[in-house]
Order: sequence, then structure tokens, then C-alpha cells
Amino acid sequence: MNLTDALALSDDVVAREVGGETMLLDLASGTYFGLDPVGGRLWAVLEQGGTVAQACEQIAADYDVSRDQLEADMLALVGQLVERRLLVPG
Repeated sequence: MNLTDALALSDDVVAREVGGETMLLDLASGTYFGLDPVGGRLWAVLEQGGTVAQACEQIAADYDVSRDQLEADMLALVGQLVERRLLVPG
């Protein structure tokens, strides 16, 4: 997986922002997942058809974090979301 890979949101996932967190409901399993504000920003960019690289651009503008660390963290999160079938590689 890399920063420019196409990703699609699973058709079985419903997302809502609740109290500063993005809550994901996997309708297939009935399981909830919570994303912190940074993960929520990633999800919002992907929801609009963007890439992980575009999400990193937006997040880097708002947080004091090294670009390498941010990219590694975002790719790790994407890997977890793909593993749980909340995101689908496109």
C-alpha cells in the first residue's frame, strides 16, 4: 500500500461524527470503530474520493508532526481499515 493507491469505502460502512470522533459502523458485522480527529480527517478525505497523500497534506498543515511519521501512521491506519474491510483497495 502506498500514499497514492486508490481506496474505496466499503458499502457496508456508515460513518458519523460524534463528539469530535468519527464513528464507523460495519453493518456486516455490527461492529463499531472509533477514529480520533486525525483519523477522521483521513476518512473524510477518502470519503470525498481523495488519496492518503492528500489527507497527509491537509493534516500536516494543521499539526506539528514530521511528514515521514505522519505518512507512516496514516499508512498503518489504512492497513488496519483494509484488514477490517472498512476500506477496499481500488
